[in-house]
Amino acid sequence: MNSYERYVATLRGKHTDFVPRVPILMQFAAELIGSNYGAFASNYEVLVQANEACALEFGIDQLSCISDPYRETQGFGGIIEYRTDGVPRCKSPLEEDRDLSRLQRPDPYSSERMVDRIRAVEAYRNRFKGEYSILGWVEGPAAEAADLRGTVNFLYDLMDDPDYAAELMDVTTETGIAFALAQIEAGADTIGIGDAIASQISPKLYESLILPREKRLVDAIRSHGAFVKLHICGNITHLLPGIATLEVDVLDVDHMVDLRKVREAVGSNVTITGNIDPVNGVSRGTPASIREQILSCYRSAGGRYMVNAGCEIPAGTPVENLKALCEPIPIG
Repeated sequence: MNSYERYVATLRGKHTDFVPRVPILMQFAAELIGSNYGAFASNYEVLVQANEACALEFGIDQLSCISDPYRETQGFGGIIEYRTDGVPRCKSPLEEDRDLSRLQRPDPYSSERMVDRIRAVEAYRNRFKGEYSILGWVEGPAAEAADLRGTVNFLYDLMDDPDYAAELMDVTTETGIAFALAQIEAGADTIGIGDAIASQISPKLYESLILPREKRLVDAIRSHGAFVKLHICGNITHLLPGIATLEVDVLDVDHMVDLRKVREAVGSNVTITGNIDPVNGVSRGTPASIREQILSCYRSAGGRYMVNAGCEIPAGTPVENLKALCEPIPIG
């Protein structure tokens, strides 16, 4: 059973030889091949080379296109500043002016940073189709709205002018759909949706404003034959009843969330990934403690599960720790 077969079988609730390993790697991956975060985020060839090296060295079952949250934002008119040792910075195009007409309309096939991600998917497909899962990525409706307005501004928008926030998220949702479908066409079998800001929103606002637009995005992806992964950093316990209605295939769970509560909320058909603390659990852990935590997560999640930390594996994590995280866990 190869990595792709293992991954798909898990999503479909079928028997596998062992639990798939799908850690999120960015700066760690770049530095493994002697590169840096700026090159990883700006050049698909570096991103592909870095993720391929990690897959081969550690036994990871998925090749990822994640780099940073500003792919679509650049297409909307955001100005990107790449940094050698950190996530790119972005000047939000609506931070000082709420006028939506000022936004450029991103085209996934001509916007510089969106095209770069599509090329990463194509490169994976050309070399590894049917061997590894290929993970494309888009920003969720709320996350992209926060990128365009600035986080604080968008949080005020949700409370003070929900009609404006909804209109802005309609725009980001349509762009997310177009970008997702372009990556599916390029060869991605799974599209991840990153909507981290949602963890800071009340259940009422989430379910009335954000959830319907996430649902539109999820349904569009699934209707085109791809799996959907939802990634919301932080504590999503209060959002679980709404998330359960999205019918995603994979749910990333951060370290402060009880996996038993997640399974109870989403049911048996969703594959859960997580939820070891990336810093204290993985980077500062030991191989022995990491193995114990994985088994605890596996038992707590019950049913469909993939090995992952709660979020990105930090740069500087000892190689032996990541190897321990990715050791095969036989299915008993």
